[in-house]
Amino acid sequence: MKRFFLAALAAVLLGAAPLWAESPPADVEEQPEAGIVPRYLLMDNRGRAVTDQDFPGRFQLIAFGYTYCPDICPTTLAEMSLILDKLGKQSERLQPLFVTVDPERDTPEVLRRYTAFFHPRIIGLSGSPELVRRVADHFKVRYEKHWEPGAAKDKYSVDHSAGMYLLGPDGRFLAKFAYASPPSEVAERIRHLMEARLLPSD
Repeated sequence: MKRFFLAALAAVLLGAAPLWAESPPADVEEQPEAGIVPRYLLMDNRGRAVTDQDFPGRFQLIAFGYTYCPDICPTTLAEMSLILDKLGKQSERLQPLFVTVDPERDTPEVLRRYTAFFHPRIIGLSGSPELVRRVADHFKVRYEKHWEPGAAKDKYSVDHSAGMYLLGPDGRFLAKFAYASPPSEVAERIRHLMEARLLPSD
């Protein structure tokens, strides 16, 4: 895992798309995607139920993936860590979350160790396969297991949607950041949204 993390971090720090990216990063999606329902009910690494309503007053930055992922997920979490660093003090108003799409192998302890490797504030969330599928459907995240010919039942990869989702302090879906979007640009966009919500309402 450390080897993939270092490769991901190097790509992020150099401001370049990773070698495994199939296409250049898209711009931040300014308008919420149609049909996304920003709701979830999952479990953290202590077995506690966590919902989208458990972080009042904080923005939520959510990524979907799995700990056996060789490239996209370590890159995404390395970027998430850099976003927190670039936000500085304002990062206290942002809760980063990593939702596994491989609940059969990603136990709470596995998720705890994996997320802590990137940043101590990232919370890993899991649940039953049915609950995870429901949450993924809410966020329009697609994922599917794939086995190489002759592979054992537990030796599979998971093709899944990439990117990060931003929820506001009220739980409303605000934006989706495409995979490999520059962390500095994502942090600036989040900072702008945070500052906008500090202004008096009309």
